[in-house]
Amino acid sequence: QVQLVESGGGLVQAGGSLRLSCAASGRTFSSYAMGWFRQAPGKEREFVAAISWSGGSTYYADSVKGRFTISRDNAKNTVYLQMNSLKPEDTAVYYCAAPSGGLPPVVTREIGYDYWGQGTQVTVSS
Repeated sequence: QVQLVESGGGLVQAGGSLRLSCAASGRTFSSYAMGWFRQAPGKEREFVAAISWSGGSTYYADSVKGRFTISRDNAKNTVYLQMNSLKPEDTAVYYCAAPSGGLPPVVTREIGYDYWGQGTQVTVSS
């Protein structure tokens, strides 16, 4: 069983930065891809970013491209989401997720991910 635990959320002013972390346990972290999703109040959960097992391939939602960076440290079993130039519309609960193996066929779809963390709240004030 895979356990994913997010941390690093909080309250930040617009234009500020936060770095989210997701610590994984339960299997060989370096063998699978990882993703970040978010869910704002009253909205469906949406894709934010994904990264291959090696870190060599990354994918981003258009809404965060150029502002967010996904990375991973396989030695620490941790994936990160560096969020810069935050906007009020980035306010959401952020979830990390893992598929059973490599990147899902469609990285933006929730159905491709089998394991989810409990989420961490990010609030951006204007």
